[in-house]
Amino acid sequence: MALLRTGLSPTGLAWSVAAGLALGVFPVLGSTTLLCLVAGLVFGLNQPALQLANYLAYPLQVVLLIPFYRLGGRLFGIDPGMLSLSVLFHSFKLDAAGTLVHLWSMIWHAMVIWTFLALPAMLLLAFILRPVFAEAVRRFVPAPEDRGTPSGPVRLCTGLSASPPSK
Repeated sequence: MALLRTGLSPTGLAWSVAAGLALGVFPVLGSTTLLCLVAGLVFGLNQPALQLANYLAYPLQVVLLIPFYRLGGRLFGIDPGMLSLSVLFHSFKLDAAGTLVHLWSMIWHAMVIWTFLALPAMLLLAFILRPVFAEAVRRFVPAPEDRGTPSGPVRLCTGLSASPPSK
């Protein structure tokens, strides 16, 4: 239960959502849940918010795969070439080992591009979201004096008052 309560401050939630979105577009399909889990444990982020943002980013991850691969190829001066399944299958038939090396190179270059773009975006998003979450807490979380302190009535799950009825 303590893991679910970690990072519930406005700052913690802002960083959790920003990190979930940034890690959620990492250009390696199937890796983001584990990346978010590790990041949440290392940095004390809220796991539910982190994973929710990660899963919401999945469509964006799919959309950004090809641009990440193409930009990586441009940055390193390598033609990504194998961005269609037919070319990829044909390459595997001709030279499986060479194709795997080329794919690894494409993925590595895409990860470099992701680092240059997603990490600064995460910082910016965290700074934008922090006041949003702070305002949400101010509006929707009752002040400590309104939470049923011993001086006031405490409501039970049934809706009955735990304090004696007033006369």
